[in-house]
Amino acid sequence: MNKKTTPADLFLGVLALLLISVSFYQTWLGLQQIFGPASFVIALVLSLLLLFLCWMIRNAKLEGKPTGSLVGIYVFIASFCFIANFNALYTRFMKTDIYTDELREINKSFMALENDVESKLSYKYNKIITQNIEIKKKQLMEQIKDPGNKGIGTRAQSLIRDIEKLTGQKVDLLTPVGTDYEDLSERMGHQIDNMISDLSPEERALKTDLNNAALKWNKNIQDLLLLSKKEKDDLSQGVIDESLAEYNKLGSRAQTVLGNEKIHFEPIVSQTQEVGKIGFAFEHAIKHFGMYQFVVLAGCILLDFVIVIIILLVTGQDNNRNNRGSVFNNKRSGNTLIPNN
Repeated sequence: MNKKTTPADLFLGVLALLLISVSFYQTWLGLQQIFGPASFVIALVLSLLLLFLCWMIRNAKLEGKPTGSLVGIYVFIASFCFIANFNALYTRFMKTDIYTDELREINKSFMALENDVESKLSYKYNKIITQNIEIKKKQLMEQIKDPGNKGIGTRAQSLIRDIEKLTGQKVDLLTPVGTDYEDLSERMGHQIDNMISDLSPEERALKTDLNNAALKWNKNIQDLLLLSKKEKDDLSQGVIDESLAEYNKLGSRAQTVLGNEKIHFEPIVSQTQEVGKIGFAFEHAIKHFGMYQFVVLAGCILLDFVIVIIILLVTGQDNNRNNRGSVFNNKRSGNTLIPNN
């Protein structure tokens, strides 16, 4: 007799179609990095195979047949979708965080390089005094450029007196050229550098360029991190590439000027160039595993594996399926006894 469609059949069919449709779209996005335009066809074939296997597994369960081999094939195919889904979802939801982490690491790298170079330079004063002078110098340079109180005002003069006490030397009060307080700030900084250090022209130029780069990228990165999520995603890679190029250039220059015996520099390569690639998604998730990574992982498992689990749990053997008749329709065989009158 023909099997009738039941509400359970409709529910499982719609659920399988919804889950595997979403999985198809994410698989398509996740495979683009490897297969390009062909990823659409590959994702479609994989999704159709999963739907067909869901139907086969339910039928086998209804008929009481073994489902182990079908489930094994389903898991094998769904694993490819799972990998692609994770790549697509992780890249989409974690992209901003990945860029933010990289930008902050670049900031730290500039500060570390600046401190490393300064620790290798020759100064007239001990380390503690030199550090204090350096702090006061940077504050003075920022104060001179302060839009609210440009030039050598009351606060700037107070910082200069502090520097004079630390160095025991007189600081000359320079004047701006026109309204160029950026230039005035740089010249005051150079004057203080010359007072505290016994540096060659190359070392002095390196120190200045490194300080300026660290300040510039710190400001640029902080400004970028205040933008909206979309703007950060659009602009971050360009800022990362540009800042790392300058960082590597200054690091190599520092090694040349100071010598290999004083400083060892390792260039940094942008990790975010790998964003969107399957290997990067899993590597980053493992290194930074937390609640967000867990949610993405759970979502991918839900898309690809939960439907077959539901089918196995809710589908029972249909004892009436494909029955050819009942005991009431069977004819008896054998001899008939006719009683004698």
